[in-house]
This record gives sequence, C-alpha cells and structure tokens, in this order.
Amino acid sequence: HLLRHEDPVLAFNRQIIEATLPYCVAYKPNLAFFEALGPSGWVTLQKTLALIPKTHFTIADAKRGDIGNTSTLYARAFFEKLSVDAITVAPYMGEDSVKPFLAFPGKWAILLAHTSNPGSTNFQTLETCGGNKLYEEVIVQAQRWGTPDNLMFVIGATQADKIAAIRQLAPDHFFLVPGVGAQGGDLDAVCRAGRNAQIGLLVNASRSILYASSGEDFAARARAEARSLQQQMTTFIP
Repeated sequence: HLLRHEDPVLAFNRQIIEATLPYCVAYKPNLAFFEALGPSGWVTLQKTLALIPKTHFTIADAKRGDIGNTSTLYARAFFEKLSVDAITVAPYMGEDSVKPFLAFPGKWAILLAHTSNPGSTNFQTLETCGGNKLYEEVIVQAQRWGTPDNLMFVIGATQADKIAAIRQLAPDHFFLVPGVGAQGGDLDAVCRAGRNAQIGLLVNASRSILYASSGEDFAARARAEARSLQQQMTTFIP
C-alpha cells in the first residue's frame, strides 16, 4: 500500500517515527539503504531526518573510515549539511581517521570496537604485541583522542559475555549496543554487565521493530515492539 506514495521509503519512515517516538531516545538511519536509491535517496534521508524532533538523538550509521581531508569532508557532510548528532566510524586506519570527526563541538564519533557480526572475530579478537585484543587496543587508544563527551564505542549485544570487562576499559564512555532483537542479543545481560553510574548504554534494535509486520499494521506493530523494549529497559534505570 505504501507504493501509492510518491516516496514510499519516506512514507514508511514517517509512520515508523510517529509510531515509535514516545518510546525511544535516538534514531540511527543506515546510510547504505538511502545511498542505494541514488540521488533521490539522499533527498529521502534529508526529509527523514527533518521528521525527527531535536529532542531525539540522530546517528548516521555510515561507518566512514578514511583519513585527513577526506574524513574532514565526511564530517562536514554529516554534521553541517545533514545536522546529525553522531556518526559511526571505522577506526582501522588509526587516529587520523577518527580525529576529524572529534573536531565538531557537540557532535559524536561512535567507533566500531567489538561488533556483533559473525566475522568480527576475523580481526577484532586478534592479540596485539602488547597482549591486548585488537578491539581492546582500539578502546584504550581512542580514549586519548576524545572524551566521554564526544566519543562512544560500538559494542555488539552478542558480546554480552565480554561487556563487563570492556566497561572496565572505558568506564565513562557511552556504548552503542546493536544486536538486541533480530540478532539475538541478551538485553538483560547487556544492561546488567555494561551499564555505568550514568547508565552509559544506547541500546539499538532495528529489524525487530522496523519489520515487526509486513502488513498494513506495520506501524502499530513497530510501536508495540518499541514499547515492549522500552519497558524492559526502564527496569535498569535507578
């Protein structure tokens, strides 16, 4: 039924945002799904972001990871042109792939640290010459570049068995935690082991909410799923 709209993706996004707004604190559009639409996708992304109130945090899930002027221009594109609050960043190229994103006051870089995908063990858990796992080294070194006010880390919910130790490495930083819902992450384990004195967790569920139904009731089902997750989370807030 959405195909009757001039922009079906925008129509879908509008209904999802309106349905879930009371139950969430942030939205994280995945840039690839917009970029795959060509130039019109960028317009749809801009219009989608315009639907989100300033009271809610916006994250560009772009996983950029270049260096120097290129990273600076990526940061300008997302922070100045799209006005998002944060962007996910791949830190594989080191400090000069991250610091350009930290130069914008009031904005955040969210570094991929220990992710929830099966292939994360290909590199992230390799041991460095100093004895740390690679993801641990990312977390330790990155804290020298930024502060808890502009730097977060992606820690997959499927890594709940490691999250307590990771929290010891970064006691004051927020963790963006994808993988709850469709990927099977354990919300209870994540919240118990990963929170700090300020909670410090931004728990992300995407597919389990977006695709709660493929019928005309998709927005109502998304609302119910978001409400259920929000109610579970409130039990961990003092």
